[in-house]
Amino acid sequence: MTLFLYNTLSRKKEIFTPIDSNHIKMYVCGPTVYDRAHLGNARSVVIYDVLFRLLQSLYPNVQYVRNITDVDDKINAAAKGRAISIQALTQEVTQWFHDDMQALGVLNPTLEPKATEHIAQMITMIEQLIANRKAYIADGHVLVSVKSLQDYGALSGRVQEDLNAGSRIKTESYKRDPNDFVLWKPADAEDDASSIFESPWGKGRPGWHIECSAMSVGYLGTDFDIHGGGADLMFPHHENEIAQAKGANPHSHFAHYWVHNGFLTVNGEKMSKSLGNFITVKHLLDKGIKGEVIRYALLKTRYREPLDWSEKLVEDAKKELDGFYRKLDKNAVADISHSEFYKALLDDLNFPKALSELHVATPEQLYTMGSLIGIFQHTAESWFRGGDNAEDIDALVEQRIQAKKAKNWAEADQIRAELKQKGVLIEDKPDGSSIWRRM
Repeated sequence: MTLFLYNTLSRKKEIFTPIDSNHIKMYVCGPTVYDRAHLGNARSVVIYDVLFRLLQSLYPNVQYVRNITDVDDKINAAAKGRAISIQALTQEVTQWFHDDMQALGVLNPTLEPKATEHIAQMITMIEQLIANRKAYIADGHVLVSVKSLQDYGALSGRVQEDLNAGSRIKTESYKRDPNDFVLWKPADAEDDASSIFESPWGKGRPGWHIECSAMSVGYLGTDFDIHGGGADLMFPHHENEIAQAKGANPHSHFAHYWVHNGFLTVNGEKMSKSLGNFITVKHLLDKGIKGEVIRYALLKTRYREPLDWSEKLVEDAKKELDGFYRKLDKNAVADISHSEFYKALLDDLNFPKALSELHVATPEQLYTMGSLIGIFQHTAESWFRGGDNAEDIDALVEQRIQAKKAKNWAEADQIRAELKQKGVLIEDKPDGSSIWRRM
């Protein structure tokens, strides 16, 4: 089987040729744990979860590393705003992230390293960059000299003359060039002690970009197969990752394939807190929308294209999943290796084509196909009947059955209407029994 992936670095769809077919290595940028995961975060995680599953179906050993960023200015500000310690905040938000992703049916990565546990590796890489004359020290900061990098901008397609400063701090006088970005920044007087680390350049903390370079190289080596993340990370984050990794290891290739997923909008507008359309996974789960519905909705477009989130998208996803669960046979396993569904996934994760094939699949094929993209994790009964008030609904259905036996049609009709108002549909059987499902 041949897997095709669009490689952002080459700007074309390529045959995926692993470095070692017995050991596939993939790194994906994980969350910065200062707040709840929103749908844009979730889309990225779900997409690379499907890629992870697909790679596992093709190769005997897939190592998937997804980091946790637990040192960052946003974390410091959030902890201060809530008057709690940075450690308490990051532990809490990391657990929120895990809970939300579990609700979406996401597999655990092979490794999930935390930035704060890899400061020593970051310092080592910074020292390599200084030794290779790719970085310099200025006013307690260590910065990459962008002009010393021959191919900087190759990933994002930007030439150096057009670049904006790629760090999370303002352009300052200590920079030799406005585009130079921070590897290490000195501690401020107001910094929480838990966010300050010792280094050869004084107390401080690493810049944002260095952590991913250090952890990906540390776990996967200087050359590995796939690096993934959202399109918003292409510049400056991923561009700077390449600069750091190759600047420290001049003969390395770093990631061979760069995969980027598209943005998420809400009713045609880019999702943002300022527009009031910022939607978290937890918000949707609390509204009673099943995690599997959210997951399926996130797969409704090509992964490189924007996805517009709307109530209709959710409604359509729920209806389609309802239809699948009505004919699902979880006791059957089918060979789908030559199916159009599998071919669609191999063709640069063509989700719309793959999902269309679910509608024409046999009940035996359906479960195997769905498992490959992380759906059909429920039984049909739990899908249609699950929920906190299932026992109350059972009692009302039984009350309606007794009303029908007593020929009390008015009461039976009233109970049916009451259940419908609760989002529950009744189906009467020829033998006098009744079954129910949620709409």
